[in-house]
Formats: sequence, structure tokens, C-alpha cells
Amino acid sequence: MAGALAGSLGIGLPCSTKLSHTTSRSSRLVRVKMAATLDEKKNFTLKKSEEAFKAAKELMPGGVNSPVRAFKSVGGQPIIIDSVKGSHMWDIDGNEYVDYVGSWGPAIIGHADEEVLAALAETMKKGTSFGAPCLLENVLAEMVISAVPSIEMVRFVNSGTEACMGVLRLARAYTGKEKLIKFEGCYHGHADPFLVKAGSGVATLGLPDSPGVPKAATSETLTAPFNDISAVESIFNANKGEIAALILEPVVGNSGFIPPKPDFLNAIRKLTKENNALLIFDEVMTGFRLSYGGAQEYFGITPDLTTLGKIIGGGLPVGAYGGRREIMEMVAPAGPMYQAGTLSGNPLAMTAGIHTLKRLKEPGTYEYLDKITSELVEGLVAAGKKAGHAICGGSINGMFGFFFTDGPVNNFEDAKKSDTAKFGRFYRGMLEQGVYFAPSQYEAGFTSLAHTSEDVQHTIAAAEKVFKQI
Repeated sequence: MAGALAGSLGIGLPCSTKLSHTTSRSSRLVRVKMAATLDEKKNFTLKKSEEAFKAAKELMPGGVNSPVRAFKSVGGQPIIIDSVKGSHMWDIDGNEYVDYVGSWGPAIIGHADEEVLAALAETMKKGTSFGAPCLLENVLAEMVISAVPSIEMVRFVNSGTEACMGVLRLARAYTGKEKLIKFEGCYHGHADPFLVKAGSGVATLGLPDSPGVPKAATSETLTAPFNDISAVESIFNANKGEIAALILEPVVGNSGFIPPKPDFLNAIRKLTKENNALLIFDEVMTGFRLSYGGAQEYFGITPDLTTLGKIIGGGLPVGAYGGRREIMEMVAPAGPMYQAGTLSGNPLAMTAGIHTLKRLKEPGTYEYLDKITSELVEGLVAAGKKAGHAICGGSINGMFGFFFTDGPVNNFEDAKKSDTAKFGRFYRGMLEQGVYFAPSQYEAGFTSLAHTSEDVQHTIAAAEKVFKQI
């Protein structure tokens, strides 16, 4: 079916051509622009960014439209981005950076990919939003369903937050129960029920549970430390027959990069089944990044429901939730659980997602991501230890992180032992050397198919220099 639909739309499906990071002329041109050595780089200035941010603070709360962008946890001046291409980005002062944020994950094939841009240009000729069904929704839905083990039916939405809101309402509707288990330091968007011991910007800014959230909205949210199965058992035992679902990031990305302990996910799967609770994997970050089938394929654990985002929109705003057919048929208009969205399934996001997933299915994709990312993290950790710093880190394919602590880091409490002041100094030093990490100790990093060994070696050389300075 997917092939027939794609053919009718003129969309090529996965082929065995070489990966774009080895063939893209534009990517090679980007590399040339980064040819200067660390010592030859022009003087680093953020004068234009400073002026723009000063003006922005009079127009928007904190000068930004998402809190972590304000650089409050790392200090210094936020940079105002002008353009991106491949694995690189440029600010309005003309500074160039190797980018390890990737728009917080979706740029897995590289920024401003030529094939995706060309497909978007063709789609825009037909219009940008219909507020009605389009055939592209069928194509992307079939690709998602064929890739993700738990998904038999899918509903597209416009963000990861919206996907998590919808999936929680669905879990409660299907089970007839209201209580939810989540993990400390995990972030599932800014909907009221999830802002309890949350990660991401909430952790970055050191905020308590957010003002404006009524107690009733979070009274049914129960929390446990990640990787602590005994704590989860205790919660189930204390709330027999009352828990609708357990939601987790199968690899935490919103407290920094924290993988599950061996058998933790297996134990969670067993507990949810024994207690007739649904298991929800929030794969907004990990979906199509750890493997083509997400973390659930990588670890061999099939949840009942899954949320997706970022990558399936190829950089455009998108989210999705999906799962077993009998659960998803509760969603309106098939069933009584209401959720809607005017821009859901819009043709631009569907087009970018189709062409991104097409590229990810090419042979060698995840092997390359694993190679380039492990090379990066191993180099950073080795350089830090050589300079006498307490540091640990890890990666899985295109997702990584590191902490300024000896480790191990198994949960949010462990992550908070990291020297965040030192991370701030390291962060600002790396900016000056042309490397852009997430401006928070409590966020994972991302690589892409556009990243090269030259990018990684530049990053490690910069880190060696900065580690000596801090």
C-alpha cells in the first residue's frame, strides 16, 4: 500500500543509494567553510546577538519563546541564529558552529536537506494547510505503522506536548482509571498532569512544580526515580487497581542522557501487565533516532502506546500518538475520546516527514550514527579526564550526553550531582571555539548523518583547549 500511495504522489520510497553524508556536494561545501584551525578563528563577538536579545526581552517573556533558549543555566549571552545547513549553524554575528542540538532532535539527516527542501517547495505550490484530509497523511501513517512495533493505528498532532496530552487522555478513557506513574526528571511536555518533578526546561531553570497548575490536575500523578523498579512496585502495591498507565522516556533525554539499566524496561513491562495498566513509551526524542523502530525496537520491548514527534516532521512542527488498534479506536471520530487539531496532518509536515524517514531507512544509517556519536563522546570524556575533570558520558546511535561527575548517572538525583557551574564555563568556552551544545546540563545531545569525522575532531580539539581553561 505504501508503495502504491507513494507512487501515485511521485514520492520515491527507500532505496539502496549511498548515504547523503558521503555524497552531498552542499555538505562538502559546508565543511570548507569550517576549514580554519582553532587558532586561526576570527575574534568571537556576539554584539548583534546582544542587541537583538535586548530588544527581544521587551517583546517576549525573557526574550524567548521557549525557556532554555535564554541561557539562564549556562550564563552569558544567547546567540541569535541566522541560518543552518548540514551539521553547521551560523548566528547573526557571522559566527559558525558545529551543531549538536539539531533543533532538539529532528535534524537527523542534517539541517536544510536539499531533497526535503525541494519536496517542500513542490508541496507548497499546492498550498500549506487544507484543514481537511490529504493523501500524504496516509503515506506517512503507513511508514510509521510499518516501522514502530507497538503502533497499529496512529493519530497525527502538532507537537510532542500535544501527543502526550492525547495519549494520557486515551489511556484514562480506555482503562476507566485516572492515576498515572511518571519518572522524576522526565519531561512529557508542559501539560498540567506532567509538570510534577519534570525535566527539560523545568529542571534547567530549577523551577518548582509550575504555578498555575491546579492541585487537582496533578493529584493523580505519581512519581518514582528512573531505573528504580522497587519504587515502581511500591507505587503499584499502594494503588491497587487504580493506575491507568505508566509513561516514561525509554532513554531519558530531559535530565541529560540517561539509559535504562539492563532489564529495567523488561521489569516495567511485566509490572504494567500484571496490574492491568498501559505502558506508554514517550519516543518524541528516541523515535527513529535510536533505531528505525525507535527505542522499543532497539531494546525489544513493545509498549501499549507510543508518542512520537520531531523526526517524523523532518523539522516542521509535528507529533503523533499510536498503539494497538482496539485502544486507538477509542479516539474520535471512531470512538468517544475527543481530540482534534486544525493543522494536524498538514501537507508540509507530512512531506518533510516522508522524505526524512525515507532517508533513514537507507542501509548503514544507524551504523554511521553509532560510529560518529561514540567517537564524539569517547573523545570528550577522554579529553576531560586527561585535564583532571570528573566527567562521564554515553551514547546510543544518534543520541548522547555527558555530565561533570564521576557517575554513574542512573536517575535525576544522580544527574544533579553534576557540576553545573563547570558545565556553564565549558559551554561558553565551546561556543567561542565554534561548537554548539544544548545550553543546559539537563538536555541530551544529537548527531546527524551530516556530521563528519572532521566535525568530531574539531569538537574534541576545541574541548581539549577549553578543558584546560576551566
